[in-house]
Amino acid sequence: MSAIAGNWVAVGTVDDIPRRGARCVKNGDMTIAIFRTADDRIFALEDKCPHRNGPLSQGIVHDGCVTCPLHNWVISLETGQAQGADEGATAAFPVRIDGSQILLALTPAAEKAA
Repeated sequence: MSAIAGNWVAVGTVDDIPRRGARCVKNGDMTIAIFRTADDRIFALEDKCPHRNGPLSQGIVHDGCVTCPLHNWVISLETGQAQGADEGATAAFPVRIDGSQILLALTPAAEKAA
């Protein structure tokens, strides 16, 4: 990661992440998964399912969600909220694209809104 103005850090380019895949970056003790959807949207979540801390980065990306590889929980890439009957959430981080560069805010979206 390389620092950019303010709280944003450069974490790579869109092409560094395969479509419907993820790459991880470390932020201290936390791992953040950067996801790319089939239509090239980029999202960032803590790489930890709210159910049993499964590695979301190893899950299947589909329809704006990721399915945890451990117990098939479906998590919204936009909000980090579990979908369907499951309850819980993982931290979602703001991202923005500058050209092809992915910029990540290291403060979760929920903390920014507070």
